[in-house]
Amino acid sequence: MPSDFTLTLLRWFRDNGRELPWRGTHDPYAVWLSEVILQQTQVKQGWEYWERFMRRWPTVADLAAATEDEVLREWQGLGYYSRARNLHAAARQIVAAGGFPTTIEGLRALKGVGDYTAAAIGSIAFGLPAAVVDGNVYRVLSRYYGIATPINTTEGKKEFAALAQSLLSPLSSSDYNQAIMDFGAIQCTPQSPRCERCPLMESCVAFREGRVAELPVKLRKLQVRERRLTYIYVRCQGMTAIHRRGAGDIWQGLYEPVVLEVKGKGQEVRGKGQEVKGKGQEPVRGAVLLRRNVRHVLTHRVLYADFYLLECAERPELPADYIWVREEDLSDYGVPRLIEKMFNEINSKR
Repeated sequence: MPSDFTLTLLRWFRDNGRELPWRGTHDPYAVWLSEVILQQTQVKQGWEYWERFMRRWPTVADLAAATEDEVLREWQGLGYYSRARNLHAAARQIVAAGGFPTTIEGLRALKGVGDYTAAAIGSIAFGLPAAVVDGNVYRVLSRYYGIATPINTTEGKKEFAALAQSLLSPLSSSDYNQAIMDFGAIQCTPQSPRCERCPLMESCVAFREGRVAELPVKLRKLQVRERRLTYIYVRCQGMTAIHRRGAGDIWQGLYEPVVLEVKGKGQEVRGKGQEVKGKGQEPVRGAVLLRRNVRHVLTHRVLYADFYLLECAERPELPADYIWVREEDLSDYGVPRLIEKMFNEINSKR
């Protein structure tokens, strides 16, 4: 028999659940795509990208047949690009296996699919009795039950996972999972939750004890580092130089123009095979400053970038991994949001 909490949540969902384009379908591809896109992304922004991907690659086989560059280019602007690379790799896994796995274990084996995503796909697409646990679920359960165990500890993860599973209604796992996610997104929000109109208000421990703002508890572990980058857009006879970022750093697989990063007392061009030194804050003689100290925030880094334009009659010597492309073809290459800002700045100066 479902608990009062579960029944109340399901009733709330029937009247207040969000109308989203990937709802009302049991297509695992559509569900999986939405879940990957919505990791670290607001629904409003993710909606547009989901529709774009579905138009261009309507099946998982279509996505698997694409190149990684094409997928990264379509993903541009969403950030956390490892999601796009994992999405593409998993699509190829699925096609190689002959179709989507239909068990939680099989779904977890897909590249980039963790417990939450596996439970979401499994319950919505296949009706599997697996409870989702994400930020919304942590918040709702910690407040309702008054749980102060930090959510980013091993103990907390186990406690909340067990509680979420115990509350799942096996006959309506899909509705329950979507209900608690929507409840956290609409009703029990991080800031200014709608407690006065909450159907769970009378039995909510946090509301009764005045602890809503204190829960959930999360230990602070993240250390944010700063990096300083100097980008130089080199224009030479209608061509410009870019290179693809390698593994082991931010923006793997995306492209960027000539970049110098502060290293000790000077700067160096980042690239394979060789280094081109810069002197102090003057990147290259003749370069024109466009913008200074453009701030760009990542999860565990804050970047500060200077944008320069260098127009020259002959191509300067650059590290071996830089390629020269026509300026009008730049849109064919996936770039980080920071570089997109730079290109917009360049175009505005024409």
